Amino acid sequence: MVFDFQPLDDIMLDRKFILENVELIKQNCANRGVRVDIDRVVALDAQRKAAQTRVDDLNRRANEVARSIGKAKDPAQREARKEEGRQLRESTVAAQAELDRIEAELGTLLRAIPNLTHPAAPVGMESVEQFRGKTPVPSFGFKPLDHVELGEKLDLMDFEAAARVTGHGFYFLKNEAVLLELALQRYALDILIDEGFTPTTTPDLARNEVLEGIGFIPRGPETQIYSIEGTDLSLVATAEITLGGLLSGQTIDEEALPIKVCGISHCFRTEAGAHGKATRGLFRVHQFTKVEMFAFTRPDESDAMLDDLLRIECRIFDGLGIPYRVIDTASGDLGGPAYRKFDLEAWMPGRGEFGEITSTSNCTDYQARRLNIRCRRKGEKGTRFVHTLNGTAIAISRALVAILENYQQADGAVVVPEVLRPWVGKERIEPRPRA
Repeated sequence: MVFDFQPLDDIMLDRKFILENVELIKQNCANRGVRVDIDRVVALDAQRKAAQTRVDDLNRRANEVARSIGKAKDPAQREARKEEGRQLRESTVAAQAELDRIEAELGTLLRAIPNLTHPAAPVGMESVEQFRGKTPVPSFGFKPLDHVELGEKLDLMDFEAAARVTGHGFYFLKNEAVLLELALQRYALDILIDEGFTPTTTPDLARNEVLEGIGFIPRGPETQIYSIEGTDLSLVATAEITLGGLLSGQTIDEEALPIKVCGISHCFRTEAGAHGKATRGLFRVHQFTKVEMFAFTRPDESDAMLDDLLRIECRIFDGLGIPYRVIDTASGDLGGPAYRKFDLEAWMPGRGEFGEITSTSNCTDYQARRLNIRCRRKGEKGTRFVHTLNGTAIAISRALVAILENYQQADGAVVVPEVLRPWVGKERIEPRPRA
């Protein structure tokens, strides 16, 4: 089934759009592997309209009766009107409760509907490789080690101590690994400042309403979020949450767009259900540091901005000399907010396969609509929702995996990428003698 998509700047995935494009929404949900009962949405909206009409009618009648009480001269007639008013108020309360119930169920279903999908995105579960980076996959004359083995030989990380202190999925970085982490942050920041981003450090906590606006589920069986009991706060899984919330509830002059910010933050994820070799070491952990890119654009500029964020990610990893491929993410792997998403997957010799190191997404107006971020055009009435985009500049833990494994040497040393040497202070990380 093929549908004609509206121009991107006209897409408004609100209730009206959904109800006017039921088959499109059903097909989009199917393409993305999301189960939402769209027929139930249609039925509930009809019930909502009928319930709202009943509430309005009862309120009107109650007001008319209230006004008539003072005009009634006969005491018996006044008492009858008072009784009628009391019954109308009771009916109004019951009708309002029913309306609230319908709107709550409808709201839950509407929030579960994902964004539309770019017509060029692969449909299904098979993502498509677009191109590869400038650095070729290395050929070793020895059996390459994975980053965990390298970290042990070079005394760069301690997983056992972290497990004693905090639990599985945490880690201590040591010695040159600490310098590499700081170097990667500074390297990424220098590039992003050159690209016109405003650098920030962000809170590690955000209100749950902001998480929901970005598209995360703060609580429930499917959450990947650590929530703070007794508060409306949660630890952020990415600075995308805090950067997106930066302009929540704001209306921006279009002349100020695009707004490009980057944020350094810790990221916290439960990684519930994670398993397999990707859980080994630093690849999938509960806490890591990340430099995130975020952009607010006019609706007609978001496609071009997505291409630009991807270009910057490639610039960063080409500069590091890391072999990677760019993946156009299939519809079945898109998160709810993403209209289109590209991943960078680095070659990881210790695993003998590519592994995701960055992603960048165009979320169109999905997040802005929930967070109420609008723009106004000079000389025109009204406002419209901005588009939001995000992209990983550097996820430190996964960048360390790629660097250690691709730059390892036959003698057990690891060469420091040239662009990081000014901050690390050396060209090679040498094995340390065992005590």
